Amino acid sequence: LARVVLNPRAPRSLSLRLVSTLYWRDLANVAATPSVPASVRSRAESLLRDGLGDMRLGDRVTLARLATPALLPALLAATERQVTESVLANPRLREDDLVAALRREDVTPALVDATVGSPRWATNYAVRLALVLQPRTPLPLALQQISSLVPRDLRRVAEETALRPLVRAAALAVLDGPPGV
Repeated sequence: LARVVLNPRAPRSLSLRLVSTLYWRDLANVAATPSVPASVRSRAESLLRDGLGDMRLGDRVTLARLATPALLPALLAATERQVTESVLANPRLREDDLVAALRREDVTPALVDATVGSPRWATNYAVRLALVLQPRTPLPLALQQISSLVPRDLRRVAEETALRPLVRAAALAVLDGPPGV
């Protein structure tokens, strides 16, 4: 059935009927194949998103590595560190999507920890700023990022009332520079 749906000559109506019968791996292939009609790809992504809660951990980890951009926000909200690490390694993950996930009120500790440990994202400036501005970032991780911020963003951190006083004070201290200079 997956071969029929993936065939560019298959009628869209037939593909739409068959897509709901596919396994998750085939759905991921359909969602990632540009030659498949957009409505069929969208339906495959929707079915994958709806089925995430029923998938085994190993399947979610594998899906996170090859998921399309439409599925990444749902996978970034996962509570398992293995899933978030796999999403962070996904080449389709964009900076804007990760920063938006880090800015959410309900950001998971797994995402924060995996982001700091990610070789790809730990050095990204926008991600570092999002980590500092996230009140749920553990204090040591937030303080670790402060020294890499530019003065404009240090002022922003110092003025952000939702952050811990120590983070705000550290931003002011870095902004003012070392004493005696």
